[in-house]
Amino acid sequence: MAAEFKHVCVVGLGYVGLPTAAVLASRGLKVTGIDVNPDTVTSINAGRPHIVEPDLDMVVMGAVASGHLSATTEPVEADAFILAVPTPFTSDRQPDLSYLEKAAKSIAPVLKAGDLVVVESTVPVGATAQVTAWLGAARPDLKMPTLEAPDGDHDICVAHSPERVLPGRVLLELVRNDRVIGGIGHDCAEKTAALYRTVVEGEMHLTTAPTAELVKLSENAFRDVNIAFANELANVSEPLGIDVREVVRLANHHPRVNILSPGPGVGGHCIAVDPWFIVASAPERTPLIRAARTVNDGRPATIAEAVSALPQVLAGKPIACLGLSYKADIDDLRESPSVHVVEALRAHVSNRLIIVEPHIDALPSALAAMKDTVLMELDPALAEAGAVVLLTDHRAFRALDTSKLVGLDVVDTRGAWQ
Repeated sequence: MAAEFKHVCVVGLGYVGLPTAAVLASRGLKVTGIDVNPDTVTSINAGRPHIVEPDLDMVVMGAVASGHLSATTEPVEADAFILAVPTPFTSDRQPDLSYLEKAAKSIAPVLKAGDLVVVESTVPVGATAQVTAWLGAARPDLKMPTLEAPDGDHDICVAHSPERVLPGRVLLELVRNDRVIGGIGHDCAEKTAALYRTVVEGEMHLTTAPTAELVKLSENAFRDVNIAFANELANVSEPLGIDVREVVRLANHHPRVNILSPGPGVGGHCIAVDPWFIVASAPERTPLIRAARTVNDGRPATIAEAVSALPQVLAGKPIACLGLSYKADIDDLRESPSVHVVEALRAHVSNRLIIVEPHIDALPSALAAMKDTVLMELDPALAEAGAVVLLTDHRAFRALDTSKLVGLDVVDTRGAWQ
């Protein structure tokens, strides 16, 4: 069945879309990547990924060189379309589906009978059906599937198959992880599974689109709640002078306890965002998920308050903030708690803030606009600073000779130097 897919169009060439396009192309499929950013398109067509992910550069370079992967700014006719565009939330924490709507409407003119449309973006419950409605409105000449009559006659198949990958391991997990596939009709789920079987070694779990949507949101909300428990323990332990990581280590010796490690908060486009999609669907029935979000979102301010009270900080010495990305060894700053700690610090103190982030060439605009805030290499930053805050445990920071920290006030939010 996979042979019917000769050409795949991936809309959105970000942290998920580009690796997905590259892996599909590496299996011999013709893949056209679509992105609204001309610079991204130019970079990919030159075989150079615009994002940092282990081994992605080699896969993209090989796929482009073989002629299986190319990029452009406008959708083209294909057999399958994968939508991997951002789905952020608004200022009042409601799902923002504007990117998804634009992506759906952009592919509508090139759809033909027999095509498959897969929503890979993480979305609130009901969004896949909404994509079907947008496509139907744009192409009334094509019959679309519906949840009300999933086995009815239709020309286009639509499904939701959310990514379940960890930055830093995306290429590996795209292949090895199981896929949950929710179709607007069973045949749509089966057709989507046939596409992913060209690259995925994990199992295919077929279900309905709304179920698949809630599955992905539940996975990230589960992690958010558990991280919030660890961070709340940290909030309790720190004023009492108790090492929270010692508490966690000893508690985890219980055979039925597995507490996660606390940190500066929760970041990235998934765990920091997806729980709000569940809350938006049922605001009166999600007090636990809402509370977890409040705990994790409040953690950067708590850390900033602690740093502002350090003796060297009170003496006016510069503060070296190590790491801006939301997790180690990547360049992704989306919803990063490390960034929020720096922002909160600037609100508390007037000290010079020295940022060390080896995966970026310039500070994001919000930080660059702050007074006396600079990006610097690690060794000169340590030489100038009176206080050091480890925010992201990049490999280079974990390998640091800690004798260089002697005489400095140190806050290790990741437990990397213990």
